[in-house]
Amino acid sequence: MTDETVDLPPGAPVPTGDGTRARRPANTGDRLTLGRRIRHFRTVRSMTLDQLGRETGTAPSQLSLIENGHREPRLSLLGEIATALHVEVADLIAPEPPSRRAALEIALDRAQRSQAYTGLGLPAVRPSRGMPLEALEALVGLHAELDRRERQSIATPEEARRANTELRLWMRERDNYLPAIETVGEDLARAAGYTVGALTHRAVARMAAQLGFQILHVDDLPHSTRTVTDLEGGRIYLPPASIPGGHGLRSLALQAIGHRVLGHDRPVSYADFLRQRLEINYFAASCLMPRSAALEFLGAAKRAKDLAIEDFRDAFGVTHEAAAHRFTNLATSELGLPVHFLRVDDDGALARGYENDGVGFATDPTGSIEGQPVCRHWAARVALSRHDRTTEFHQYTDTPAGTFWCTAQTGVSEAGQFSITIGVPFAHASWFRGRDTKLRTQSRCPDPSCCRRPDAALAERWGDHSRPSARLHAQVLSPLPQGTFPGVDDAEVYAFLDRHSTQAPPDQPR
Repeated sequence: MTDETVDLPPGAPVPTGDGTRARRPANTGDRLTLGRRIRHFRTVRSMTLDQLGRETGTAPSQLSLIENGHREPRLSLLGEIATALHVEVADLIAPEPPSRRAALEIALDRAQRSQAYTGLGLPAVRPSRGMPLEALEALVGLHAELDRRERQSIATPEEARRANTELRLWMRERDNYLPAIETVGEDLARAAGYTVGALTHRAVARMAAQLGFQILHVDDLPHSTRTVTDLEGGRIYLPPASIPGGHGLRSLALQAIGHRVLGHDRPVSYADFLRQRLEINYFAASCLMPRSAALEFLGAAKRAKDLAIEDFRDAFGVTHEAAAHRFTNLATSELGLPVHFLRVDDDGALARGYENDGVGFATDPTGSIEGQPVCRHWAARVALSRHDRTTEFHQYTDTPAGTFWCTAQTGVSEAGQFSITIGVPFAHASWFRGRDTKLRTQSRCPDPSCCRRPDAALAERWGDHSRPSARLHAQVLSPLPQGTFPGVDDAEVYAFLDRHSTQAPPDQPR
């Protein structure tokens, strides 16, 4: 284990699984648990702080700070304390509080340090030995409800969009590249037997097993979930539709594994939830298309001036969207190519996007790009109007920000048609297959006269003689998903876990 500092998204946890760690202060809850365990064993031996101080050569005031979680002891001092108390160091650093009362005191201390409470300007309650256990339980319960309401109140659509925008801009500053997760993903894939090409289902199962998990397929997965992980029983539940194979099974399983590998705790806010989702998606991609193998493939294609997302997709057995998004991770940092990515729905709205090449997306007042209209003249929209969709579509587009070359591929989902686009500035088109296309359009967006303002003659002809019935998008009236894991029905999930925890896995005797 080294002390190398790695670069992770805002609020990212320390564990990375590859021997590196992000630098952050020691966890207050862990320090307090340690302090309470020291106090517990000291009390059991009927020792005062003065007596323990003489045994360890430490000032009682310093020991008091340790017991109250304000200071973390050196390893050598921890050993001296354990010796003086006639216990093992492992007894002191165990993660469980020594008693129900200690657990409540730790929970109260943690709650009173939160921004939600400190922002009220109220004094902190210091529980005395004489405070009834019921009073402690009431205080902790009130803080838990305060925390729940605080998390609900900040999870407004506007706040969620701002959080998503902040995360997108943070990734753009880093060229959509997270080296720490790259290393974790490739190391685990290699340890599971990956060599070249597509990551096998067998390798994914090995990765899960190495982390103490078994992958199981069930037909009663809660409707609000894609996967459910039983941390206690070491099971990852996937839907039966994934069994035949393909990208879906591997990606879902790897995302579930990613939470454990990346050390994710329960999300404390919608921003934290979005960050965790980004990280597990990145982790899954770094396993399915490991950095060294992906760069070997892409580097050779670039040298041959024959880069093509469809080839990258087929080489690693993933979806076109997964390949395109993975390309953005490596394009700038490893291949020297500024790039943009779009997923556009058949109504012309941008579902997902990324850019560091200056192409410029339309934004709302919060800076969010999701749901914004894409110019009808961009390749992402033109591709959706083509009849021949068997291969990638290539086009140059002149925009106010410059000329861009794009390659687009269309697809169909339950929600309708969509297109996936990768684009680069004109100067970088020479590295790609399809650079010789003669198709070229002009976009003046965001100028309304480009493609949003109707033809004047048609507007005059039909303006007062038409009344279309608009298709209302469900998300317009839908509330933002609530819950610890937004959109997940906790009651349904817990009932599912309880039901399956009493059942032996299909391949094990009951």
